[in-house]
Order: sequence, then C-alpha cells, then structure tokens
Amino acid sequence: MAAAADDGATKPLFAGLADVSISEDIPVEGEITVPVGSNTPDEDYSTLDEPVKDTVMRDLKAVGKKFVHVMYPKKSSALLRDWDLWGPLILCVLLALMLQGGAADSTEDRGPQFAEVFVIIWFGAVVITLNSKLLGGTISFFQSLCVLGYCILPLTVALLVCRLVLIANSGTAGFIVRLLVVITMFGWSTLASTAFLADSQPPNRKALVVYPIFLFYFVISWMILTFTP
Repeated sequence: MAAAADDGATKPLFAGLADVSISEDIPVEGEITVPVGSNTPDEDYSTLDEPVKDTVMRDLKAVGKKFVHVMYPKKSSALLRDWDLWGPLILCVLLALMLQGGAADSTEDRGPQFAEVFVIIWFGAVVITLNSKLLGGTISFFQSLCVLGYCILPLTVALLVCRLVLIANSGTAGFIVRLLVVITMFGWSTLASTAFLADSQPPNRKALVVYPIFLFYFVISWMILTFTP
C-alpha cells in the first residue's frame, strides 16, 4: 500500500496530456490583442447624449474647416478623411437660388433654372467620379463628391461678386470685371479640386481625370458669367 501511495505521489497530475499532439495539417492561427492603458474620455463620449445645439455647432465647424481648406488649397487629405455632403448641398442651394433670382420679375416658370443647377452639379460630379473610378482611382465615391462639391466655393464667391458688379455697373466695364473674377475663381476651383484628388489617380492618367473636372467647372462658370438679372 505504501508503494502504491508513493507511485501515486510521484506520478504527474496531467501525465496523459503528454501523449496529445496537434496534427500539422490543422492550421493554428489567430491574434490576441491586449488593451494597453485606459480609454480616454473622448473615446467613452457618445454623441447620442449630446444636445442638438452641440451637434449642429460641431457639424458647422467641420464644414467651415473644409471651406478654409478649399480657399487655401494644398495637397491634403482633410476633405477625404472626414467627408460629408453638407457643404456641397449648401453651395448648390445658394447657386441655384442666386441664379434663379434673374427671373424673379419674369412670367416664366423659374423651376427649370433651379433644377438645372442641381442637375449640372450632382450629375456632373457623379459622372466625374465614375470616370475616376474607371481609370483606376483609389478615392471612394462619396469622397469624390465631397471634394468636387466643396470646390464650388470659389465659384459661389464669384457669383456674389458678379451680382454686386451688375448692380453697380452693367456696361462693358462691369462685364470685364465679371470676366476677370469668373476666370480667377474658375482656376481656383480647378486647382483646388486637382490638389485634393491628384494623389488618388494613376500617374499616367491624371490628364484624363482633370479634363472632365475642367469641363465641369467651366460650365458652372459660364452660367455665372452669362447671368443677367
């Protein structure tokens, strides 16, 4: 009995597991992540609990920052990283309303003018985006719409200036001023959009992507230049 007890004491507890082996045909893989440190207050903060005023102000600040990036264009991913369509929608509505004002005293229906701006901006942006994707661009669909929409800001400023010039002087001098303003803002919009979209296009196909963008802003510029109240 003492010998049996000694054998039981010296025998390993999980001796039977030594004979268990894992077949080499069965892949064993995985990833174990261990959180390091504690979560910051910003990570734990939920936007669902914030007041509506804070949400609106945060979105307005984000839109304003994107407007600043457009007015001072440089190769940056600011518009691509946190894309939204609020800015393009605001600019599109402003352009449509200001261009529609030219027929305010007319007996004709003003609906087509308002719809025309929406069709040109949104349909044109969609066509440019599809063209970019077909040429091998790495930018997403909504990121492209965001950039193209926000880069209409210089042309919106041009329309405001042109309307003020028309009020002051509608003659030849006024037309020359409007022409210079529209050309400047047209170049600004084109350069700003290409600055944001340049890195997402294949190097040997950038010209094929820039050409539709050129036409897109040229049509909007022509509408602004030919606008007469």
